[in-house]
Formats: sequence, C-alpha cells, structure tokens
Amino acid sequence: MAQVQVKKLDDRAVLPTSGSAFAAGYDLYACLDADVIIGGHATAMIHTGLAVALPEGTFGAVFARSGLAMKEGLRPANCVGVVDSDYRGELMVALHNDSPAAKVVKHGERIAQMVLLPYLPMEFEEAGELPATERGAGGFGSTGK
Repeated sequence: MAQVQVKKLDDRAVLPTSGSAFAAGYDLYACLDADVIIGGHATAMIHTGLAVALPEGTFGAVFARSGLAMKEGLRPANCVGVVDSDYRGELMVALHNDSPAAKVVKHGERIAQMVLLPYLPMEFEEAGELPATERGAGGFGSTGK
C-alpha cells in the first residue's frame, strides 16, 4: 500500500477517506471559514486545508464524486484535476455548478475524490515520418460508431 504524507494547513481540515475497502478514490473535504455559494453555471475555488507528498512516479487525479455530480450538479471545473508528485501547495478544487440554481458548499462536505495513479515520464522527439499502422490517420468515428 502506498504511503502518502499529508500536512494539515488548517486544524479543521479532514484527511482523505475511502468509502469502502476497495474504493479507488479517496474523498476530499471542503475546509471553509464560511459557506460558499456557487451560482448557476459558475465556478468557485474550494479549499481542502491539506497539502500532500505523493510518491514519485505517481500523480493524484481529482475526479467528481458521482453522488455530488448527479444530485447537486457539482463537479471539478477541469473535469479531471492533476496533482503532481512534486507539488506541495494546498489541494484546492475548482468546483463547477452545472445546474441553473445556486448551490451551497459547507465546511466538511465531501467535494471530490482523488485517485493515485502511476505515470510514465516521456520525452518528445520530432520525427519526419511516423510508423505506419492499420488505422493510420483515421480520427473521430473512424473505427465505428
């Protein structure tokens, strides 16, 4: 099991939690001085009060919580946030309200989930030609519906 060091930047912050033994995502909680009202089709930055040291070779992918997205219309504005392993600042979630009605985010509310994922470092090299494949340059919809 990966060990992730977490620093509380605010004493009221809640460490990420797992909803079940095999849940891939760890819930992130709002750490707020006051309720945040997110207007219809608007976005607000929500503090977590936490900083993390993710293992080298990994990143934290911040996804919507399905219940919050389906029931309240709230999801990360960038759809999937990326927390790099060398980032040491506060975890924050740009929470977007997809509904027309204003929504309220309260201190201690679960606002997103983070999944720890591996990545492959890469370098980009310019090439005059690319290796041929059966698909070739076929784009959107080229392999079926």
